[in-house]
Amino acid sequence: MCGVVGIVSSSPVNQALYQSLILLQHRGQDAAGIVTTDGHKMYLRKSNGLVRDVFLQRHMDHLAGNIGIAHVRYPTAGTASSAEAQPMYVNSPFGIALGHNGNIIDSGRLAREIRERQHRHLNTDSDSEVLLNVLAAELSAAHSGGALKPEEVFQAVENLHRRCLGGYAMVALILGLGVLGIRDPRGIRPLVLGKRETAVGDDWMLASESTALTNLGFQLVKDLEPGEAVLIGSDGQIRSRLPTEKYAHTPCIFEYVYLARPDSLMDGVSVYRARLEMGERLAHQVRMHITAPDERIDAVIPIPESGSTSARALSQALGVPCRDAIVRNRYIGRTFIMPEQGERQTSVRRKFSIIGDELHGRNVLLVDDSLVRGTTSSQIIQLVRNAGAKRVYMALAAPPIRYPNLYGIDMPAQHEFVAHGKTEAEIARVVGADKVIYQQLDDLIDSVRSAGGRMAEFDCSVFNGEYVTGGVDAETFGRLARARSNTAKRKARVVQDTDLVEIHNHA
Repeated sequence: MCGVVGIVSSSPVNQALYQSLILLQHRGQDAAGIVTTDGHKMYLRKSNGLVRDVFLQRHMDHLAGNIGIAHVRYPTAGTASSAEAQPMYVNSPFGIALGHNGNIIDSGRLAREIRERQHRHLNTDSDSEVLLNVLAAELSAAHSGGALKPEEVFQAVENLHRRCLGGYAMVALILGLGVLGIRDPRGIRPLVLGKRETAVGDDWMLASESTALTNLGFQLVKDLEPGEAVLIGSDGQIRSRLPTEKYAHTPCIFEYVYLARPDSLMDGVSVYRARLEMGERLAHQVRMHITAPDERIDAVIPIPESGSTSARALSQALGVPCRDAIVRNRYIGRTFIMPEQGERQTSVRRKFSIIGDELHGRNVLLVDDSLVRGTTSSQIIQLVRNAGAKRVYMALAAPPIRYPNLYGIDMPAQHEFVAHGKTEAEIARVVGADKVIYQQLDDLIDSVRSAGGRMAEFDCSVFNGEYVTGGVDAETFGRLARARSNTAKRKARVVQDTDLVEIHNHA
């Protein structure tokens, strides 16, 4: 899970890129970066940290030009080094910078091809650098001489789709040409296009979520279709191309459960409305599981923030008061995307506090979006019990997570999931709840469908183990588990800083 932005404007884009990253900060808190161009050179600033900490005034002053891309990152594997912060760039053949959200399943094979057959150097183990070099190699192969032509760009994208297996949405700045947006052939990861009319011409923007568009005064034009490439020229002209090979449109359903902001529209679906629907349907499961008179729920307690919308809808459906008895410190990041278990546990203790008067002597139903490792939930449940709650139930807006995500979400190895190999009663014992109640997968799918959009299918692999791209085997899971282990992340934690860089095209 990362956030990407690309803007072509009639005025300097540095401030707009910065503001859009603030709006997408929830998609990655590990690192941030911006690349701009004045048509002659590219200017880069990237480093580890939150957006507000990475960019100082001197950095913003350096980021000149009316065209640029930006990225917020959290690592799905391996390293938190800012060497892997994005955008990444290559000088050859055309001067290309790239920001990527997603994951390439077979990046190891592609990396070997790049080194051995195309003789390109890779500096990191990042699949984003692999994608950048695949794009560069395919652009070089498609180029027939002279200025790079849009048709050659679209041919390169077509070949990239054939070579790369996974879920990805990316923006690329091509020096002298403009900004290229690409969505994977199944539309797993989101990418939207927006337009803003100005007195001197139209501004165009690509972003991971529509909230980045609308909050900056852009109108949502469209979600990129699966496999679609959109090229925004330096002159503001828009060209697009759909792939010749078509696949089913299967966006990641976990975007609607957890990742996206509630004020976003994704593939025509209101994230907020989908979460309301999840709460309404979850109420049916709660009624089925809590039936005895002494189990009667006195209050529904949202666990902020992803579970709050569903909790309020569930409360209304049950006719039970909703009480904000758990208070979140907004200055502590998401524990789910922190790289190590120790950091997650320490952060949970700093992140939440309890209003005990709303809990003492009551049967309470805690509502969250999902359970991954159970770290946050078990500690919250203990805090609630310490405050004097009589019974503590937990309801989840999503089904049990039992399988790793292969398309860009940092979920652990399968054995680290709290639901792995356990019944709901066993999960309840692990997290310390009296009962744990999960959403049914069919109800989750129907919740998203009923909130808009036209998708018939979704990638639900974290719930059902069905990977829409294919190409997944035991070796894939083994590589994933090794890369996402805490040991690997500790070894790779090298702190670097890319302060201010001017990139010249030497091709």
